[in-house]
Amino acid sequence: MASAKPVNRREMLRDAARAGGVVCAAGLGLIAFVENARQTAAAALRPPGALPEDQFLSACVRCGLCVRACPYDTLHLATLLDDAPLGTPFFTARETPCFMCPDVPCAKACPTGALDRNIASINDADMGVAVLVGHETCLNYKGQNCSVCWRVCPIRDSAITLEPQVIDGKQMIIPVVHSRNCTGCGTCEKQCVLGHAAIRVLPRPLGLGGKGRNRAGRAT
Repeated sequence: MASAKPVNRREMLRDAARAGGVVCAAGLGLIAFVENARQTAAAALRPPGALPEDQFLSACVRCGLCVRACPYDTLHLATLLDDAPLGTPFFTARETPCFMCPDVPCAKACPTGALDRNIASINDADMGVAVLVGHETCLNYKGQNCSVCWRVCPIRDSAITLEPQVIDGKQMIIPVVHSRNCTGCGTCEKQCVLGHAAIRVLPRPLGLGGKGRNRAGRAT
């Protein structure tokens, strides 16, 4: 039986230092990742009654009570792989939209005011805004009478209407989103019959484009 190789103290210390360096680097990387996630604007949708994003992130304690209160399992707490700061509640419209509960249980469960528990009506919720992004793929733009997004909208004819338009010399009926009335519930995106939804619900600053980068009146 071969004898065990004697332990070299210098090699042992060197290996320990290497292992410690790897652990420290991983820890620093994780801290940097989390800090970056805190500073990154959310591309995911917030629950109804959420404060403006900066205020929301300051008030939200990542307790998950709103997630537990949701009767439809719409809400989730963000992981490191999600498009929202770590531990904050969000939902993905294409998977499970907000079902517009009249009593807004998720907001009522929030202990810090990150979600407005005094929201007067679910129709006042501002979770995002629907945007028709797939003009080339939307069946209505191809002359077909799909209109699923309009038919499933919980506040049909307020958030989404059907408007006659002439495109390339052809009379068509086109779904039009009225951003002031859209709650961002995501039902239209969820129910779009296409493989990649032609209508998407985005956080309002992202969906409406936000402020321009050029100064007003600046010469071009």
